Amino acid sequence: MNSIKIFGLGIIMFLSQQTKSQENENTNWTSSRPDGHAPISVMADHYHGKGGLMFSYRFMNMNMENLLSGSDAISNDNAHNAGYMVTPLKMPMQMHMFGMMYAPSNRITLLGMVNIIKNDMDLQMRMMGNTTKFSTSSSGFGDVKLGMIYKFINKNKQSLHGNLTFSLPTGSISKTDDTPMSSPNEIQLPYPMQIGSGTFDTNLGFTYLGQTDNFSWGSQVSATIRIGENSDDYSFGNKLDFNNWLALKATDWLSFSARLQGLFVDKINGVNPNLNPMMVTTANTQNSGGTYFNSGIGFNLYVPKGKYKDVRLGFEFATPLYQKPNGIQLKRKETITIGLQYAM
Repeated sequence: MNSIKIFGLGIIMFLSQQTKSQENENTNWTSSRPDGHAPISVMADHYHGKGGLMFSYRFMNMNMENLLSGSDAISNDNAHNAGYMVTPLKMPMQMHMFGMMYAPSNRITLLGMVNIIKNDMDLQMRMMGNTTKFSTSSSGFGDVKLGMIYKFINKNKQSLHGNLTFSLPTGSISKTDDTPMSSPNEIQLPYPMQIGSGTFDTNLGFTYLGQTDNFSWGSQVSATIRIGENSDDYSFGNKLDFNNWLALKATDWLSFSARLQGLFVDKINGVNPNLNPMMVTTANTQNSGGTYFNSGIGFNLYVPKGKYKDVRLGFEFATPLYQKPNGIQLKRKETITIGLQYAM
C-alpha cells in the first residue's frame, strides 16, 4: 500500500536524526516551557522523566456541512440524482478525551485515553419529488487507547521519540435511531455515526522536536492500521498522518503556534450487510476516506511556578486547506480543540 511505503520513508527520515553522542542535561530539549508541548490537537507529542505523571482533558468540536464529490462542491439535488434517497446536510461531532501518562523510567512513558463521543447529523430525504428533513444522533464511550512512548535521544535542544498505541474496540458499532423510513422503529446508523471501530487497531508514530530560546518546532508521522474486520464484516480505512508545527515562546507562560497537517485515509474495507448502500450516501463504503490538508493556529498557557505549577491550557482553531474525499461526502469545516493538562 502506498501509504505504508510513505510511512516507511518517514521512519527512515526520523531515525536519521539519531547520533551516538551522549545526552547532556544542560543542552536537552525540555517540556518545561509553554511551547514544550505541541499544539493541543497533536497526540503523543512529548514524554516525561522517571516518575512523571500527567492527567489531561481535551474537548474537540468538528463541523461538517455541504457536499463534495471529490474536490468539487455539489448540491444535495446532485447527490439525489446520483441515486440516493437520503443525503446528509451537516454533521457536528463533539469528543471529550480523558488521558493519563506515567513514566516508569526516563526512556518509557505509558499512556492511556478514553473518549466520550457525540455525533449529530441532519439529513434530507427526497421521495416522489418531495423533500423531508430529519436528524439522527449517537453518543457513548469510544474505543480505549493504551500504549507507550519511547525516547530515543534528547540532546542539543533536539529530541526524537516513537510511540506505539493499541486501540481496544470498546466503542459501539451498533448505534441506532429512528428515521422517516423506519419510524417508529429504530435502524442501525451508517458508518460515520458509529462510536467505535469494532476492530483492534495499532498506531505507530515518530516525533522529532527542536527548540531555541524563543522558538520550537516539531514533526510527527503516524500510521493507524486496522487489524481484521469487526462483527459487522467491515473495518475502517487505515490512516497516515503527518503533522508539522512551529511555535513562538512569547513569555515564560505563553506561546503561539501554527500547524500544517496532511491526512490520508483509505476507504472502508468490507460492507455492513445491515446497511443499504443506495439509501444514503453515508451507507456506501465508496464514499469514505480521502486526502486532507489542514492548518491550525493556537496558543498554550503554562504555569511555570507557584501553587499551580505545570498546569497547561491549550487552544487550537483548525481549518481545511484542501480536501478531496472519496466519492460523495460532507465537506469538513472548522475544528476547535481546547485542553487542560496537569503534570506532577
